[in-house]
Amino acid sequence: MTTVESVTGRIDPADENLLGTLRTLIRQLGEDPDREGLLETPRRIAAMYAELFDGLNRDPVSVLSVGFEEGHDEMVILRSIPFYSMCEHHFLPFHGQAHVGYLPDGRIVGLSKIARAVDIFARRPQLQERLTTQVAECIEHVLGAKGVGVVIEAEHLCMTARGVRKPGSIMVTSAMRGTFRADATTRQEFLRLIGQQ
Repeated sequence: MTTVESVTGRIDPADENLLGTLRTLIRQLGEDPDREGLLETPRRIAAMYAELFDGLNRDPVSVLSVGFEEGHDEMVILRSIPFYSMCEHHFLPFHGQAHVGYLPDGRIVGLSKIARAVDIFARRPQLQERLTTQVAECIEHVLGAKGVGVVIEAEHLCMTARGVRKPGSIMVTSAMRGTFRADATTRQEFLRLIGQQ
């Protein structure tokens, strides 16, 4: 399942090739990379990207694998998980909140693990649609849940700060798996509990 596999790669903020590329970019913008205010900017940009794309170095499957058998078979929801991601089309941020619910088949996971999995997938070059699917499929796969629902609401700077410039526009995506897709009552309960109905 390609959507839950870990991706490997690491940005080294001290890599001279990367720093040279960033100095060239600053020069191409019409600025002087040797100007006092910009002297450390290539290093800061490299460190920022290392942090923003840290999800490329972490495995959401291993995070969610730390669960336990509880025999619980009622819906579990973690609502309003804040996240920040980078749109892969323009490398501009999008940010918002994720709502994740699952119907366990006896096995549950600590709530912080769900938030960490969202963060790992978000900290990669992303599309919101893919992010939503990846979170849902990973939880379904790792927990063996009877059903999973994920709704993500986000504002995209590629749409609000440039291009059509429509601040306040919110994109909403959803992914329903198992009983959340097959059973309208389960799906409606989830949507009601996260405030979407």
